[in-house]
Amino acid sequence: MNSKSRLHIPHPPARPGEKPDFSYLQISPAGVVARPDVNAHARDIESLAYDMVRVLDDDHSAIGPWHPHLDPQDLQVALRHIMLTRIFDDRMLRNQRQGKTTFYMKSTGEEAVSIAQCMALEPGDMCFPSYRNQGLYVARGRSLVDLMCQCLSNTRDMCKGRQMPIMYHWREGRIFSISGNLTTQVPQAVGWAMAAAIKGEDDIAATWVGDGSTAEPDFHHALTFASVYQAPVLINVVNNQWAISTFQAFAGGERRPFAARGLGYGIPGIRVDGNDFLAVYGVTRWAAERARKGYGPTLVEHVTYRASGHSTSDDPSRYRPKEEWDDWPLGDPLERLKQHLIALGEWSEDRHETLNEELEKHVMDCWKEAMSYGTLTDGPKLDPDEMFEDVFAEMPEHLKKQRAHLKKLRS
Repeated sequence: MNSKSRLHIPHPPARPGEKPDFSYLQISPAGVVARPDVNAHARDIESLAYDMVRVLDDDHSAIGPWHPHLDPQDLQVALRHIMLTRIFDDRMLRNQRQGKTTFYMKSTGEEAVSIAQCMALEPGDMCFPSYRNQGLYVARGRSLVDLMCQCLSNTRDMCKGRQMPIMYHWREGRIFSISGNLTTQVPQAVGWAMAAAIKGEDDIAATWVGDGSTAEPDFHHALTFASVYQAPVLINVVNNQWAISTFQAFAGGERRPFAARGLGYGIPGIRVDGNDFLAVYGVTRWAAERARKGYGPTLVEHVTYRASGHSTSDDPSRYRPKEEWDDWPLGDPLERLKQHLIALGEWSEDRHETLNEELEKHVMDCWKEAMSYGTLTDGPKLDPDEMFEDVFAEMPEHLKKQRAHLKKLRS
């Protein structure tokens, strides 16, 4: 008897009220995945797209060929960056809930992706982030006051009130503008990398995109150009399991890892434990060296978990179990790095608590300063004349007339 074809609808492993289920997740033991030479051809290292690079084992020891052997001082700096990012996120969420800002997006559970990669890249490398990469700004030293002022749209807003909150940029820090239109940053990063190669520069590009956004045409257009022209770029897919309320299977993660998408384009794909700081750092150094030596792009899938809601407009309890974050098998990146340092004898609970209090105070002081430049309800306010700037090299007559009319109305 002939069976009828049926449309397959992906289903998340658990819904609200059900027990979290991560049985679908394929996890390799720490230290077992081989580290190939940076000039390896994509067809010879296909297994990297299916296995999972991990360095930290269950005893918090660093093992295996991807271990980057960082100094304890560098690991302490990394831990500080992760802690500061999380405390900053928590403060900004509270500010939004209190009506002091309009919108926010946290990166809780994903901090190691941005921090480890930024520390593994060179200062001149260009970053094209998504909206959950605030750790890039922390790792490269941008003032939290500047980030807060952007969320407040006040007189110190880097975007001059023209963008929604969290759409930061930093030219001097080599971090490109965040866009609310999904996936635009990926072809931009590939194009920048192609230009750098044309000019004979050593700098490379790195970009980040969510698992859901890999279904966007821009993602595939970018992979085509990156492959054809061997662009020196790292394309990072942050697979945090959820695209707003849609499980990652709807973007194709049920069939093959997102890292495997690179193979069809002749691009090496690497799947890495995104909550293992050392693994992310080691993979990034490998991919960056590959790009810098002219061997082309790498597609990296960071397997992680979005512990918070998609944004302050989202209620994750409506589509997933409340306990999922607690049951996530790859743990908390902050806690794992902390326990690794303690196991090395380079950290302690007392030192951790002291640093936490110091960072809490720092974030609060930054917030007080940011509010002094204006809030949603209190001055000082942005100068309305600025809406006419930064569009044309020379202001056309019709804008001059509009500006003059506005000044007349305000006088």
